[in-house]
Amino acid sequence: MALLTLTTVLLTTLGLGCLLQWLPARGQPKPTYPQRAPFLGGGSPDTHAWNRYHIRYYPMTLLLIAFEMEMMFMYPWAVVFVEKGATAVMEMGMFLAILAVGIVYAWREGVFRWQ
Repeated sequence: MALLTLTTVLLTTLGLGCLLQWLPARGQPKPTYPQRAPFLGGGSPDTHAWNRYHIRYYPMTLLLIAFEMEMMFMYPWAVVFVEKGATAVMEMGMFLAILAVGIVYAWREGVFRWQ
């Protein structure tokens, strides 16, 4: 019964979303090419959008994500720590050790040196 309800809700939501996308565009004329072109004062772009970002930003971004994931897992761990005790401490220690290995590797590769 719950699966039937979920399927009905999903199909209704999908149908309503498609209808809301289709209704406003029904009576509108198709835009011309200058209206669809990217805004650059009418000119074509010289480079691809990804060319603007230097590769040196990516390792730092990956390290930031690693630290964010650490914090995301440590907040719920603080609640479970009271119930589980030493088992939770060992699990968090293993998690932090894996992250520390990643940080040592990044340090060895020179990620923290800014050129």
